[in-house]
Amino acid sequence: MRYLICVTIIWAFSFSLIGVYLSGYIDAWFSVMMRIGIATIIFLPFLRLQKIKVETIFILTAIGAVQLGLMYCFYFQSFRFLTVPEVLLFSVFTPIYITLLNDILSKQFHKRHLLTALIAVLGAAYIQYTSISENIFLGFLITQGANFCFAIGQVAYKYLLKSKPELESTPKYTIFGLFFMGAFIVSIIAFFIFGSTEKLPTTSVQWGILIYLGAVASGAGYFFWNQGVVKVNTGSLAIMNNALIPIGLIVNLLIWNKEADIKKILIGGSLIFASLAVNEYINKKTDNLLLIKNTKTD
Repeated sequence: MRYLICVTIIWAFSFSLIGVYLSGYIDAWFSVMMRIGIATIIFLPFLRLQKIKVETIFILTAIGAVQLGLMYCFYFQSFRFLTVPEVLLFSVFTPIYITLLNDILSKQFHKRHLLTALIAVLGAAYIQYTSISENIFLGFLITQGANFCFAIGQVAYKYLLKSKPELESTPKYTIFGLFFMGAFIVSIIAFFIFGSTEKLPTTSVQWGILIYLGAVASGAGYFFWNQGVVKVNTGSLAIMNNALIPIGLIVNLLIWNKEADIKKILIGGSLIFASLAVNEYINKKTDNLLLIKNTKTD
């Protein structure tokens, strides 16, 4: 859980950095390519694939292409139509996607995971609901594309590590370069099809933000986030995806003086973290019941 919490704090700054300094000034497709490219360069020297099957290499590359590559393509475009608080608000559906995808893969319906995810969604939705902009519906759909790609990647990565024995003893930093390579391939294709060289960074601040987003938010951030993904249950994972919303809004308010309702942030944030507490309580209770049952059986 500590991995997810730390990365959530790091990512809370990304929304405002993109919305304030990059969106509208820098070509979004170039920003995606640069951000992923920097992260790829960082992890490529650590790549060790001698004991990894070709099938596993392909799957991990594909996961990166979806979770990071396609997600960023949607994510950066959403800022063309939405404000930072609106992008944060429309991320509330990610926990539902994670829960449903997990149930599809496991062929089971986990009511408690869906229940706690719904509580988190209510908390996030309560935080911010302002007057809608002209392009709100299009922005909403684009954001859902990003949310769905991010959810697919998290669930797929979690299942990949469980289903591939050769990955159990493999240091994850020696294979994570594949994740970024898949994303980088998508970003290059997107830039050459949709990108423009007329809106490239012109200031040291813009270049500095891109380097920070690539090295810290994407490079270190996604590595440690996916490390945390495999260490928590699906309910906790779904909820932590929404914990970013109140923290992101607080950062946006305190640093960039954007208007926000502190009362709503506190109430909505409390609901999100309460759902996390409920989820942990239910899981501990379930584990204790299973332990008692197994002890009696023995």
